[in-house]
Amino acid sequence: MNTIVPPSVETRASQLMQKQRAFFNSGKTKAVAFRKRQLKALKDAILKYESEIAQALYEDLHKCEFEAYGTETGFVLADLDYVLKYIDRWASVKRVSTPLFHFKSSSRIYPEPYGVTLIISPWNYPFQLLVSPLIGAIAAGNTAILKPSEHSPKVSGLVTKMVREIFDEEYVAVVEGGIQPTQELLAEQFDYIFFTGGTEVGRIIYQAAAKHLTPVTLELGGKSPCIVDKDIHLEYTARRIVWGKFINAGQTCIAPDYVLVHKDVKDKLLARIKEKMAEYYGEDPQKSKEYGRIINHRHFKRLCGLLDEEHIIAGGQVDEEDKYIAPTVMDNVNWDMPVMQEEIFGPILPILVYDKLEDAIATVNAHPKPLALYVFSNNSSKVEQVLKQTSSGGAAVNDTLVHIANPELPFGGVGASGMGAYHGKGSFETFSHYKSVLEKSNLFDVPVRYPPYKVSLDTLKFFFKTGM
Repeated sequence: MNTIVPPSVETRASQLMQKQRAFFNSGKTKAVAFRKRQLKALKDAILKYESEIAQALYEDLHKCEFEAYGTETGFVLADLDYVLKYIDRWASVKRVSTPLFHFKSSSRIYPEPYGVTLIISPWNYPFQLLVSPLIGAIAAGNTAILKPSEHSPKVSGLVTKMVREIFDEEYVAVVEGGIQPTQELLAEQFDYIFFTGGTEVGRIIYQAAAKHLTPVTLELGGKSPCIVDKDIHLEYTARRIVWGKFINAGQTCIAPDYVLVHKDVKDKLLARIKEKMAEYYGEDPQKSKEYGRIINHRHFKRLCGLLDEEHIIAGGQVDEEDKYIAPTVMDNVNWDMPVMQEEIFGPILPILVYDKLEDAIATVNAHPKPLALYVFSNNSSKVEQVLKQTSSGGAAVNDTLVHIANPELPFGGVGASGMGAYHGKGSFETFSHYKSVLEKSNLFDVPVRYPPYKVSLDTLKFFFKTGM
């Protein structure tokens, strides 16, 4: 994706851009009633195709129906309901106070859509991570061009069918395919770009956007740490780490990438983690209906390259034809090993130990800021110490993943793990420009602000200091 197609070349992307620009300029998307109708139509389509969505997710990722609903379809439906409940409030003009030295004036903030937006989604949660940003784009009054991942073709094809059924392409359109269509899209001057994916591709998206000074949201990833104190609820900690790590076969951007566990509780935690792995997925997880598969053979081979037999204490079995890698735990790892050199994005859980909490915090801070951070402890002061002395896109205490499911919590990265946030009101805000307006009265005019100035500098300073 290093070459961007020159904008002078007529492409499907440029044709869609012209159509959507014209439709946005018509002003139809700015009516809140119009936005609500589109959101309701989207909800109806999701309900109509609910079983097909589940089937497509199974075919692409071997995702079981329970996980498909909980992490994709149901997640999106809940997001839709939340946005529909509050959109009138969010889209309304907000009156704000005006300092006395502006007398007589009024001040307002107008939420307005950016215009034509581009949403590029990944393959790991191919339905949720495409449709959830779309909800925000529609709610804020934009048009949208969607670029689903070519690595999840069943979901991509189904979403294309759904979108074409409920929306005109001048309003919402889907562009399928691989690198070439993406390059063509990035050559266009969008008003906003929303990208979810890997850090390296995120840099390419950012560079392309910079040529047009297009604002972006980048939802990336990183090595999300899981710090485990010695004062924990052992059973719950093991349950929640195993669930958060191995759901979707570890292909989750906010999955615990590695565990930093206190040396005094390490052995007990590992024993319990092994118990939970067997309890959740059986002695042979390949036969489990609840355990997923790696998305394709390229990622399968990459993950196999991270396995080190000398350090595997649970799992490790692979089947290339089935794209299966068992839930795996690796002990006594270090930062020089391949598994610690990149975001794992698969069902491999490395274990590291620490003695002092300060050492664990220093380890986290020595590496790029992660998308998520997890801390397990019954000691509130230690929890606060970790939260205050580390930086991450988001965090959860005594659990994993769950913070993403609260629409009141904006979700996003920081530093290498991304920029911008969304979900709930955060999605509306991301796809909105907040225009500030001050309106001055024409009843009278105070001449003291005009040259030649007849008010002393001390008087002017007094006005600013007192906030009048």
